[in-house]
Amino acid sequence: MIYPIIPYGDPVLRKVAKPVDFGSLDLVKLSEDMFETMYAASGVGLAAPQIGMDIRLFVVDGRPMNEGEEEEDIDPSLIDFKKVFVNATILDETGEEWGFEEGCLSIPGIRGEVFRPEYVKIHYWTEKGEERTDVFEGFAARIIQHEYDHIEGILFTDHLNVVKKRMIKNKLSDITRGKVSVDYKMKLSR
Repeated sequence: MIYPIIPYGDPVLRKVAKPVDFGSLDLVKLSEDMFETMYAASGVGLAAPQIGMDIRLFVVDGRPMNEGEEEEDIDPSLIDFKKVFVNATILDETGEEWGFEEGCLSIPGIRGEVFRPEYVKIHYWTEKGEERTDVFEGFAARIIQHEYDHIEGILFTDHLNVVKKRMIKNKLSDITRGKVSVDYKMKLSR
């Protein structure tokens, strides 16, 4: 099932999400639906708040970022990088911060340079209830950090410098008012 993406301006995107109660949801089915929704929108990550669910769950699949790349440009952190994170907690972020122009399915048409540490250590459960602690690097770490921000009520635009925030203010207002054109399902207010 493909869910509509919740746009910038919806209060659910600013809430700190609640822990998932493992007995209350079919997490395997929900994560499959979230992957389907993410692929339909050409994304590499999707957090539950982006489909209107106030829970600590996000899915990632960075493999498309390597598609079509020359061998020397393939990011090894993205090989086989398809995962579900339930009730995740970032334990540590280390390494040099590096900038990359990020975007977001909930904030279409806007991109901006965000600086994030190169490594992330994260504790989480899989959709099948398996507990894990892993360290990710490079683009894998960035995707996780971006999606983790969503379950903390933080958007990539919060990380932008003051000048860039001023430059995108009107575009953000348009998204809030439903004035946006996307080629995926979005829950727009009119």
